Order: sequence, then C-alpha cells, then structure tokens
Amino acid sequence: MTAFIALGLEENLLKAIADMGFETPSEVQEKAIPILLERETDMVSLAQTGTGKTAAFGFPMLQKIDVKSRTTQGLILSPTRELCLQITNEMIAYGKYLPGLNVTAIYGGASITDQARQIKKGSQIVVATPGRMKDMIGRGLVDISKIEYCVLDEADEMLNMGFYEDITEILSHSPKEKSTWLFSATMPKEVSTIAKKFMHTPVEITVGTKNVGSDQVSHEYYLVNARDRYNALKRLADANPDIFSVVFCRTKRDTQKVAEQLIEDGYNAAAIHGDLSQNQRDLVMKSFRNRQIQMLVATDVAARGIDVDDITHVINYQLPDEIETYTHRSGRTGRAGKTGVSIVIVSKSEVRKIKSIEKIIQKQFVAKEIPSGMEICEVQMFHLANSIKDTEINPEINPYLPNINEVLEDFSKEELIKKVFSVEFTRFLNYYKNSKDLNISGERNFSDEDAKDSTRYFINIGSKDDFDWMSLKDFLRDLLQLGKDDVYKVDVKDSFSFFNTDTTHQELVMGIFKDFKLDGRQINIEISKDTGRSKGRSGGGGRDRGRRRGDRNDRGDGGGRKGGFKKRSGGFEGGSDKPKFKGKSRRGAPRPDAKGTGGRRRRKG
Repeated sequence: MTAFIALGLEENLLKAIADMGFETPSEVQEKAIPILLERETDMVSLAQTGTGKTAAFGFPMLQKIDVKSRTTQGLILSPTRELCLQITNEMIAYGKYLPGLNVTAIYGGASITDQARQIKKGSQIVVATPGRMKDMIGRGLVDISKIEYCVLDEADEMLNMGFYEDITEILSHSPKEKSTWLFSATMPKEVSTIAKKFMHTPVEITVGTKNVGSDQVSHEYYLVNARDRYNALKRLADANPDIFSVVFCRTKRDTQKVAEQLIEDGYNAAAIHGDLSQNQRDLVMKSFRNRQIQMLVATDVAARGIDVDDITHVINYQLPDEIETYTHRSGRTGRAGKTGVSIVIVSKSEVRKIKSIEKIIQKQFVAKEIPSGMEICEVQMFHLANSIKDTEINPEINPYLPNINEVLEDFSKEELIKKVFSVEFTRFLNYYKNSKDLNISGERNFSDEDAKDSTRYFINIGSKDDFDWMSLKDFLRDLLQLGKDDVYKVDVKDSFSFFNTDTTHQELVMGIFKDFKLDGRQINIEISKDTGRSKGRSGGGGRDRGRRRGDRNDRGDGGGRKGGFKKRSGGFEGGSDKPKFKGKSRRGAPRPDAKGTGGRRRRKG
C-alpha cells in the first residue's frame, strides 16, 4: 500500500486498492499514474496485455473528475464489448468509495434505449466501443462536448479492426483542449498516425521494449501437415493434462468448428466469437473463469475481453493474418508473474512466418515435435498417479469401505494398482495404438526460396478494387477452392497485385481465370518471373462476381468445401449460410454479413 501512496493517490482510491488486495503497482502504473496526476498532458503508453493498464489510466481519471457533477467528463474507447464491460466493472470497483460516481458501458448487442437512459441520469465516465458510440452521438443520445479526458485503450487493436474513421468521427465531437491518453500493446504505423493526428506533444512511456513479447512466455512451434492440424491439437492437449488454454483460430467458422469437434471428442471446450449473443458470451466466460472449460476456442476480436491470469497455454491453431496480432495472443498467458507457453501449429508453407514473428517479439521459437501415442499414455499415467497422491480422503467414504474391501480382498496391492491404472492407460492406449507420427521433416529455412516449386502470378486487380492483401487472399482461396495455406505472398498494389501458389496448382489457377470477369470487367492473370511479366495472358468473359459471394471463411482442415462440412470421423454434418457482401468493410474491402458465419451448425444427435 505504501507504494501506491507514493504515487499520489487520494485516500478514497487507496481504500479501494486495499479492498482489492493490490500491494505493489505494476511498472506501467508506476510510470503513468504520477505523470497523469501531476499535469494535464497527452500520453502514449506502450505496454503488453495483462500489465495493469486499466488501473494506470483509471485511477488518475477517477481522481481528477468531479463526481458531484452529472456532466460526462471522461470517455474510454475500447475495441470489443467484452473489454468494454471489463473496464467498466474495474472502474466501478476502483471508485467504490466515490459517492455519486456513475460509469456507463456503451456497446453493441444490448438495448440502446437502456444505455441512453443511464447516460441521461448523469454519467461522469462513459466506456464505449467505437461503433455504438458513433451511433449514439449521431442520434443525440450522448454528449461528449465537455469531456476533459479521453482514453484510447488497445489502440492498435481498434485500428486493426478498422475503427479509424469511427474514432475520428467521435473525437470531432469532443473539445480540442482535452487530455488524450493512448494505451497500446504494439506501435504499428497506424497508431503513430493517430497519435500525431489527435495528440499534442504526448509524453511517451514504454514498459519493456516496443512490440516485444513478455519474458514470462516461452514460444514453441510444431510442424505438421495441414490436414493433421486438428489431431495435433488433440495430442498437445492430451500431453498437457492440466492445460487451461485459449486456442486461436482466424475465423468465426473455424472457431465454431474446432470447438464442436473438441466437445464431441470429450474435451471441456467452448467457442467464443462475434456470432454469440452477449448472454452466451457471458456464460462461456463464466465457465472458463471457473475452469469448467479447459480449452476456449476464440477469434482474435472476441479474445480481447479475456482477462484471466492463470492461462497455461496459448495455442495458435492458425497464425493471425497480421503478424503483430501474435503479440496480443501470446499476452494472454504468462500474466501476474506466472510463466506460460505460446504454441504455434504450422504447416510447411507457413513456417516462414515464424521468422517474421521472432523479429517483432525479439524472442526465439523452439521447434518441438508432436508427442507419440505412447508418450501421451505415459504422461497420463503419471498425471493419474499424482492426482491420486494429492487427493484428500473424504471421510464420508468410511461406511462403504468394508464392502469395498470385501470385493477387493483377493487382490494384492500390486494387482490393485495395475487395475486402477489400466482404466486410464487402456483408454489412451486403445485410442492411440497404431496412430501415425504427425511430425513432418522440414529444415528451418526462412528465405524467399523456402517455398520451392512456387509460381508467382500477376493479376490486374488491386486496392482500387477495394482489396487489401487479406481480402484478396480470401477471395483467391475461395475462388480457386484451395486450402488456407495454398495462397501466399499476396502483395496488393494500387491497380494490380501479385500472389503465389505451389507450381502444382498452376494449371488450376490459369484455367479458373480463363474468360473470367469481375463486375463485367475482364480479369487478366499472367505468370510473373522475378519482376518481369510473361506474355501468356488469359482473359475474356464467362464468370462473374457471383463466385466472389461465397463464404470468405476458410473451409478448414479436412472439412468440406463451401456450403458445409463433409462428414468424417469427429466431424459435423450441416451447412453454413453463405453471407452476402454488404458495402465495404472498415479495412476497405468487401465484407460478409456477420450473421452468415459460425455458430449455426447443429451437433450430431
């Protein structure tokens, strides 16, 4: 407590700190709080997820606002509703001894009327997601013209999600003389841009090194064939019986599919993604915090609100599209002074990304091998032995012991041990006997030549056609019906782009784009040799933009193609609604209706 007193916090906040059991401020709190209390200034704070950023801006804001006034004086913008609710609850806890304090959360998926009613009662602090905040300002339901403090929390993630225009619009309704505090885990160019646009000579503090991963987290990667990705995930879970993890997938569809497969295969798992209602999300997160769920399968966006300190593993079932996002993912583990492991499951065509991530996080990955079936059996046996050893004897079993002893009296101690352990051992042995080795050989070569027999193509569509590299990659994979790793090195220019596939797909690519039209416009494609172009163009009519209206989500490893998953061992039957493209996404590319993706498949039975 004496350490918090030294930061300059008032008694009513110190009492709340004592109630919450905080003893020593984190590094970001120690650096930020005194500066924000002493002067009116803009600030850029770079700190990893889980370092106590909410308290770093929350305590100064609470100490500086006038709780006797009903005017909105503080605005906190966060990327997701989970994080919005988390910040709101923390601010309420910090200000429990501030009579008259009203903190209101504004986010999509809940009644806008109820939120407007709360604002009207008088909220000194509003915590909001950009989309809902912009909507309420447009309707005249909230007034931020007199705010004195504005926080952009998880700024890199907000910009990554395409909220730049929303943030610009929101802040245009706020006074220029306010103090703006920007908190971010990484510092990409977009965050620098927003800092220059909305801030005046900000103080910059950095906890650790910019964009660098936590020292509490070790990084491992496992090289497997893409079709074996799910089986690799199961083996990693079985090899870590006490696993308490977040499993990251790229899309809502894959998130739902993987979670359903894990549940059917007997794991305590659940999915969290944007298609769940707020009530469903709350139930999933409650079960996860209570450890009723050991494997939470999540999209990057939905995971922004996960604030759990004891996560043992982060598993990258699929690597993120933006490499910087890996820093956010790995930051879910190794928190509160504990160690954690960040695992990446990669195929050969993805292994080059490991080097790029290493440059950003300034940490080395360790190449590991997926354990064999017998190794898992051994791990599980010793786990059972330790569980028995550590189990406290329940005295209520005593009345039943005479009958139990009578049933087992013909067996020696050694025979009883064999029988007890055979229950678990036989289960795993039957499952894993004759199982194949999932590991594949591959030199760790990250040069541009690592994708041998690769063909590079030129195509005459680019950013002018509302594509960025991610949406073009999704469009090509969907059109060509290729796997998630089969289109790579996508480079989008203004009016043209480049991409690669393995040479084995060259005939398919050239055939698909023969006589292909997009919105009535002929699309030309040619094989690129270094920076030059070959003469063999293909073009003409025949196809139209209708092919582009397919589901942009990956079809998944071993699953069916567009329109549903094919039934297989541990798989699912059922279709997926094909989303319609509606306008432009915040990233500048066409986007599907969110209602058309994951969360709609029925469980067998």
